Amino acid sequence: MVKELLLVRHAKSDWVAGLQRDFDRPLNQRGVANAPEMAQRLVDKEWMPELIVTSPALRAKTTAQLFAEVWGGSEIREEKRIYEASIQTLLKVVNGFDNSFHKIALFGHNPAITDFVYALSDAWLGNMPTASYCLLEFSIDNWALVSAGTGKLLAFDYPKSIL
Repeated sequence: MVKELLLVRHAKSDWVAGLQRDFDRPLNQRGVANAPEMAQRLVDKEWMPELIVTSPALRAKTTAQLFAEVWGGSEIREEKRIYEASIQTLLKVVNGFDNSFHKIALFGHNPAITDFVYALSDAWLGNMPTASYCLLEFSIDNWALVSAGTGKLLAFDYPKSIL
């Protein structure tokens, strides 16, 4: 059996006057436009998750919600460990996924998301831009078996890739 993990960096966010906490940063206008566009690109490739797991930070959660709207309202679960996560923490999150799900999208933040792609696969992408995604495939039947170097990069895309 195969597991597929879509790693998504949140869309472009902005600092709002008077808003001090990084956790509460909203998406800016470009981010709100890019998120559904990127979700639609996945629909066009006939890829949709069975589950969405997101950081609870506003910019990541909003990105996940915008993707879910395009995907037809996929279930979204917040996972507080994703915010400010290390590679090891992200791996613990993935290793704990329910094995009844074969396609899961995880929405998070840099630098951890980019570093996680490198840890799981031999892909070299540079830095994942905002609203970008990497789709990784694992030839396993148990999420607990995901570990360093076990993933194969199936797709990488970002908003400006078609320009």
